[in-house]
Parts: sequence; structure tokens; C-alpha cells
Amino acid sequence: MRRVASRSQCAGFTLIEALLATLLMAIIMAALAQMTSQWLRSWDRGFTRIQSVDLLAVGLDRLVADVAAAEIIAGSATNMPMFDGTESAVMFVRTPVGPNTFTGLEVTRIEEASDNRGPALVRDTAPFTPVIRDLREVDFSNPVVLIRAPYRISFSYAGPDRMWRDTWRSAAQLPRAIRVSVRDSAASRTLAVSTSTVIRAELPARCASAKAVAECIHTRPASNARPDGRKASVGAGAEEFQQP
Repeated sequence: MRRVASRSQCAGFTLIEALLATLLMAIIMAALAQMTSQWLRSWDRGFTRIQSVDLLAVGLDRLVADVAAAEIIAGSATNMPMFDGTESAVMFVRTPVGPNTFTGLEVTRIEEASDNRGPALVRDTAPFTPVIRDLREVDFSNPVVLIRAPYRISFSYAGPDRMWRDTWRSAAQLPRAIRVSVRDSAASRTLAVSTSTVIRAELPARCASAKAVAECIHTRPASNARPDGRKASVGAGAEEFQQP
């Protein structure tokens, strides 16, 4: 009986041993929690970065396709193409695309706006009517966000002289090309994904009232003349401009 009692007194852990084991387990769990938290933050940042790059690529594709489809629609007051371009916004007339679209033409505006999530590049539209005198007075609707921060978009425009400008207003023809510069505001640098697109409609506004195509071709501006004195044909130089 004495031997059994002595063995029962020596069996198990002491209170100090239990406390040490609990403390060691707590240290291990805290280290694992910290490592997991850091890994999850890094994974979340990487996933967010990849998602934003994908959205940027989709937005750029939509933006380039839009501006390349600008059409020559002369205004009723000035007989100039209805096109208004600044460094932060561009407005033009094009044929609507997509499901549930109406027949005719639409006015498209792509500009930088701000909401509760910060600056964003927004595309909105409005039906085109012949009574429109100034695109800046059109009431746009159906806003769609194309690109969000930290990416910022700026536009520049070039005509037949191949010189880039920050604005394009009240011109006798559409710009030959539009350059889209993408800037990462977080890193303060211009990204290599910046691109330019050639507008497919290049005829001056007076061609809309010309009686024949030949008349329109032979009255192109002198800035389109070649060095040898011959006039350039309609659409010439567009492919050469794709790499300014």
C-alpha cells in the first residue's frame, strides 16, 4: 500500500511544468499567427495588383476601340467635326455598339471624374441629335468606369503634321491619332502600356458637303502635301503614324 501511494504522488506534471508548456504553446501559436497574417497581406496585395492590371488592360482596349471609331459629323453651326479633346477628356460622335443600342449615332465622352473611391476614367454617352451645337452642353448618362486609381489617363492629339498637342478643338478635321498615356500615381511614373491609336475617319469636314469624292480629295489641306509636291491620297500616312 505504501508503494502504490508513493507512485501516485510522483505521477503527472507539476503546476510549473503545465504553465511552461502553456506558455510555449502560446508563443508558437503567436508566431504562426504573425507569419500567416503577413503571408495573407502579401497574397492580398499581389492579387489586388494582378486584378487592377487586368482591369487596366480591359479598360485600355475599350478606350482605344472607342476613340478609333470616331466619325466625322459636322456641327450645324460651325460645319466643323464634332470633336472636343483635352488632356483629361475627349468627346466625339460614333455609331453605338453593344446590346440594346439604338439606331443612329451617339455622343461619347471619356473623362476623368471622382467618386467616393477616388479618381476614375468614366465613359458615358448620349443620343446624337442634329440640334447639338456644342458637345460640352450635352447631358450625358449611363456612366461606366473604365480605369480606376492608381492609374491616371491623359490624352494628346496629332494631326497630319505629326505634332502632339494637349488639346484638339474647332479643327477642320479629326485628329490623325490620339495618344493615351497611362501614369501610375502611386509610383509617379508613366507606364510602358501607354499607347496611341489612329482614327479611321480622316476626311476633313467639308467632305461631308462635297458633290464628289474627287472634289474632296483634291481639296485636302496643304499640310498633307508630300515633299515632292504631290498631294497625299485619302488615308495616306495612317500606318506610318502608328509608331510615332
